[in-house]
Amino acid sequence: MGLLEEAKNTDVQVLVEGLNFKEKVDRSLTLISEAYETYGDGLVVANSLGKDSVTVWNLAKRVSPKIRGFIVTTRFKPKETVEFMNYIVNKYPELKIYKNDEAIPEKLYETNPNKCCEILKVIPTKQALLEMEATCWVTGLRCTEGETRTEFKEVEERDKGLIKLNPILLWKEREVWQYLALYEVKVNPLYKLGYRSLGCLPCTKITNEEDERAGRWVGTLKQGGECGIHTRPLK
Repeated sequence: MGLLEEAKNTDVQVLVEGLNFKEKVDRSLTLISEAYETYGDGLVVANSLGKDSVTVWNLAKRVSPKIRGFIVTTRFKPKETVEFMNYIVNKYPELKIYKNDEAIPEKLYETNPNKCCEILKVIPTKQALLEMEATCWVTGLRCTEGETRTEFKEVEERDKGLIKLNPILLWKEREVWQYLALYEVKVNPLYKLGYRSLGCLPCTKITNEEDERAGRWVGTLKQGGECGIHTRPLK
């Protein structure tokens, strides 16, 4: 049995503390490699332009320079994120940009943030997976990032016919930064300002909370939660 199959039923919490940094990196590379061997061009990497996504993208490119990916952006992204997006797409033209420009009510992100995320993030993600004919999509999810992410597995099939691979699920925040430093991977400049989790400008704050995602959707019931990409059907 390969690691890809084994990971579907692995006790994630045991491995978070049981594996060292090198073992986690090797495991991540093996998961991506086995998935690429299995799904070929059907494997695509989702890149949110945050530290976890650029880590996964770097790992994927180490497996094969032919691996494709996509970025979902919105009209509310900070200028620093947009500039970083332009830099990374110029470097990797195999990254396709998806965006939903349909009209929405003013300040929908305040009155109904779930609906705002559904329109601006979930819908274009569905479009990306459909147009790129994805059979396996790779994400930068980590189970130590926030309380909403503790139940995920490294390999999931939330939608029939679409495998979701979370190759750095076991990594801690410091291990992500360790990897980025060791491999000299360029990151979004917003981290230098003190942000720990990046999203749209109106819905992302700098906080002193222990929870990495505490600065997302501050002042709403959605605080520290999810945009919906990882919790809703995508097919």
